[in-house]
Formats: sequence, structure tokens, C-alpha cells
Amino acid sequence: MSSIPFFTLNNGVKMPAIGLGGWGGEKPHEREAARAWFLTALQSGYRHVDVAQIYGTEESLGKAVRESGIPREELFITTKLPAGHHSRVAESFQESLDNLGLDYVDLYLVHFPFPFAYEKGVAFPKNPDGSIKVLDSPSFVQIWADVEKLLDTGKVRAIGVSNFSVKNLEILLKSAKVIPAVNQVELHPYLAQPDLVEYCKNKGIVVTAYTPTGYQNVLTNPTVTELAGKYSVSAAQIVLAWHVARGIVAVPKSSNKERQKQNINLPTLEKSDVAKITALDKGERLCVKPDEAGLVFGMTLEQLGW
Repeated sequence: MSSIPFFTLNNGVKMPAIGLGGWGGEKPHEREAARAWFLTALQSGYRHVDVAQIYGTEESLGKAVRESGIPREELFITTKLPAGHHSRVAESFQESLDNLGLDYVDLYLVHFPFPFAYEKGVAFPKNPDGSIKVLDSPSFVQIWADVEKLLDTGKVRAIGVSNFSVKNLEILLKSAKVIPAVNQVELHPYLAQPDLVEYCKNKGIVVTAYTPTGYQNVLTNPTVTELAGKYSVSAAQIVLAWHVARGIVAVPKSSNKERQKQNINLPTLEKSDVAKITALDKGERLCVKPDEAGLVFGMTLEQLGW
């Protein structure tokens, strides 16, 4: 078993390769309960936690950080700009800091390329027909300029994006003064995204995987379970080790203390075994996928570049 390595971002900041995903559920009591499993993770050795304003768990994480007694400088905290807040970047960023009760975050991500209407406290504002209220502006090029300004405040160490494709990164990089340090996307053995991973690597952008273990769809795959037996670890440990071997950060969510410990104690896979897992790729999205209208949060696959 190996300790979790750090990957160095394009501005020199070091990021732990495994973090704890901070999605806490839809209900207020679930989000408040996240404090307990954030705390067990920190006590188990996690030093990287990934939350977002729309998850509603920033406050719970802040409480867990203070309760843990771990020096702030030993932690890597990520949070994200909601799609409905693209016209109010500075204000939304400060709201996240206030929720967390922290002076700074280590990484701030644009959660989604395209803007929703702003409705206070509503993550996914809806039209009368139930569709998401998507706006034409500001563009992600425009809001990235506002995110870049946050670096001047000294309250964020690195900035990045989430759910960006090669197509939209190409558009962004034509005018960006700061190359995103990170691109967080859905990525697991059934959605290995080799072209996006290679593109980001060439541009100096670290890829972070959400839904990194691919749920039970991937964890029960015969190749994965066979390798779990070979290395005497869980199927999740195999998949997380595959991410690390590819140079990808992974942020699995687990509220179970024992699984949390397992997820930061990973085997080192043989190259041939990494290749076997990569070969499972079938371009299948398991978390964020098109609805009946063929849209993802109100956007077409063509617009997203997916």
C-alpha cells in the first residue's frame, strides 16, 4: 500500500491526489450530518476535501475543520461557483468563504460552463415548464476574467473549471490570462476520457475525477473485482489506484469511516493492470447525463462539447 501522492498544479500549488467528495444530499439534515463524516475523514488522514456552494455542505466542512484541530495550512479545500452566480462572482466567492468560516480556499472552480438565472438559495432555477432557466450571458470567457481577479485578493490559491470539454477549453484559452489549474469532470473506467485527459496534460491542467469509482456499475465489473482479489483490496481501491496511476486526482464521497480509510490507502498497480482497467472505457456517463430532451442542465451535448 502506498501513501497518497501530491500533484503539482501549474502555479506550483500542491494538491493531494485523493480527496473526499463533499456532496451531502438534498435535505438540510443530511447536509448538516456531513459534519460528522467530514470529521472522521480528517481524523483518518484526509487532507483534501471537495465541496461546492450548491452542495450546501460548506458550513458543515468549516465546522469539521475547526473541530479537527488540524492546522489550516495542512488542508486543501476546494469549493465552486454555482452556475446561477456567474454574474456575481466576487459576491458568491465571499459567501462561500463565510459559509466555510475560512480566510481562503485552496482551489475555486467554475462549476458549470453555462449560466443559469440567479435566484437566491436556488441551485437550479426553473421555468414554468420545469426546464432550467439558462441564460445567454455572461459567457464563460467573461466570467473567467472575474474569477481570475480573485487571485489578486489572496483568498484563493488556485482557480479552475469543472465540466469543461476540449471544445470549451479551447474557447476559454484563447482569451484566458490564467490557464485553469484544474478541470474537474466525470471520469471513471466506463468514461475514461482519454482525449480530454491528454489535452489537459499538454496544457498543464490537472484533471480531477468526480464519480471516480463509477458506482456499482464499475465496482462489480469482473475485471475490477478480479484485480481487487489479486491485490487483496476493495474494488474501490483498485479504481482509485487506477486514477492515481493516470495522474488524475479523484474525489470519492464516502461517509463510512472504514471505507474512508481504505480510499487513502491504495495499491500500486502494474502497468498491464492499469491498461486492463482503461480498456473498460465505453464512453458511458453515469452521473451527469442527458435528460429526455437530450439536454444536460438545459444545454445540448454539442454546446457542452460532450
